[in-house]
Amino acid sequence: MPKDSELHRVAQRSDHPTITEHATANLATEKPLINVKTGNADIDQQISRFSRLVARFQAWAPVAHVLRAIERFNDRLGSQFGAAITYFSFLSLIPILMVSFAAAGFVLASHPDLLTELIGKIVNSISDPALATTLKNTVNTAVQQRTAVGLTGLLLALYSGISWMGNLREAILAQSRDVWERNAQDKEKIYLRYLRDFISLIGLVVALILTLSLTSVAGSAQETIVEALGLSHVEWLRPVMTIIALSISIMANYLLFLWIFWMLPRHKPRKKALFRGTLIAAVGFEVIKMIMTLTLPSLAKSASGAAFGSVIGLMAFFYYFARLTLFCAAWIATAKYKGDQPIGTPPQTKAP
Repeated sequence: MPKDSELHRVAQRSDHPTITEHATANLATEKPLINVKTGNADIDQQISRFSRLVARFQAWAPVAHVLRAIERFNDRLGSQFGAAITYFSFLSLIPILMVSFAAAGFVLASHPDLLTELIGKIVNSISDPALATTLKNTVNTAVQQRTAVGLTGLLLALYSGISWMGNLREAILAQSRDVWERNAQDKEKIYLRYLRDFISLIGLVVALILTLSLTSVAGSAQETIVEALGLSHVEWLRPVMTIIALSISIMANYLLFLWIFWMLPRHKPRKKALFRGTLIAAVGFEVIKMIMTLTLPSLAKSASGAAFGSVIGLMAFFYYFARLTLFCAAWIATAKYKGDQPIGTPPQTKAP
């Protein structure tokens, strides 16, 4: 007897056919996707022909896959989950800033001359004596309470990081499961969930450090290598080095998203779908970084942009990163490749 989740899946597919299923059915029966009668035979024929062309385009395997991914992303509240991830990401920056201020306090406490110079610059650059005194007291307080602020920030950063990882995992699971509802396998004891999210957070931090290291090294080393080889006069070499650096950056992004899509959902994704979806995410993430690099300097030129541009840019970066991640998770989950086996499954052999 089928389980409730299987009945729900069958009912869901039979009661709510997808866009691509409509297109495939119409293409198979040669029925127009848009059935409009204007009374003019020539116009009706053109509409019918255009409708069949649209149906063929929608039934094309790559387009049908994208449409399935978009439909799942929208049906399972991908935009709303992306906004929630953005909120938790921005909120997690507060304890990170606390740790940063504490680290700066330790540096200033061990270098009294640097602390005196900093306070002198604050007093000299601010004309309002009351504001200058307030900032001076704030710096002194940060130096004096650096240990308490640092420990509090570390604890809050650990808790917020684990919570952020749990929210990201739940959002990816919502896109990856066969049905939207949580399965019995997804329920676990709270301490096991926090331990799993803590291990995932450590792995993600390592992957992120590796990604940033590869990207920064690839970006800064190309000029040094060209000059060291004495080839700075070769014009065509610079675009080649730029392409190489871009490829290294995409490879680093690939490692980051491979960790996210493979380890976080706690299920066995299919090989081709996982590798291709991860490549799409890696390229898309590089495009997002390029767009942010080009737009943020121009945004900071205005008065309002100088005040809020960094905050708006950071929130936009988090939001589009979350949307890209969830869409690619939906793309991986809706992939249909012949002979594509889940990771860890031995290949099937034909009976003799």
